[in-house]
Amino acid sequence: MTGAGRQDHGPSGESGPPDLQHPRFARAYARAVEEMNRRGGTEHRRAILAGLSGTVIEIGAGDGSAFALYPETVTQVLAIEPDDYLRNLALARASSARVPITVRAGTAEQVTAEDAGTDAVVASLVLCSVADQATALAEICRVLRPGGTLAFYEHVRSHNRLLAAAEDLLTPAWQRMAGGCHPNRDTLRAITAAGFTVQASRGFGFSAGPLAPPVAHILGTATSPGGPSGR
Repeated sequence: MTGAGRQDHGPSGESGPPDLQHPRFARAYARAVEEMNRRGGTEHRRAILAGLSGTVIEIGAGDGSAFALYPETVTQVLAIEPDDYLRNLALARASSARVPITVRAGTAEQVTAEDAGTDAVVASLVLCSVADQATALAEICRVLRPGGTLAFYEHVRSHNRLLAAAEDLLTPAWQRMAGGCHPNRDTLRAITAAGFTVQASRGFGFSAGPLAPPVAHILGTATSPGGPSGR
């Protein structure tokens, strides 16, 4: 479907899990992500979405920053976001997207979608904050068709030993302040450990704001097991 079609926003008044509501952090994140997008986040998202087609599930959709960037080769997006405040922002953005987008409450660890029925899953700045990466990646693998695409854009553990040690020290406090975010996860290793075959990956430093230090990020694509490119 091309052009601005009907957007299925999901049930009105839908609420996410109570233990995943972080209203103060969600408001701060929504303000911060605007600056992040201006500083390069929009282009990072555009890069991982550019080659997608067919049906897509976006986990941890946040405020819907990616919605306007989906190419018209995508026929349907199911956007999952557990935080009620961010999901309401995403609902507003879904109405002006070029592709049909359904915004639902839910988590990466339990996606309401059939087995092997999705062409691609998008994970954008979310695998840092899921409760269990292995569980979330197994669920992503479950919903993807064999050889389907995982498109990822994440901040990750630094390769610098001193910075990585600082991230380890910071993580317990940062989790409490930042909605469960772990600044020290080796997400690329977790993706491969889950059985995905990485097709492309680029690492780079990225500052979320003018006074923020550069943080290690990765973006790229991987394919799920069972297809011609999978294991």
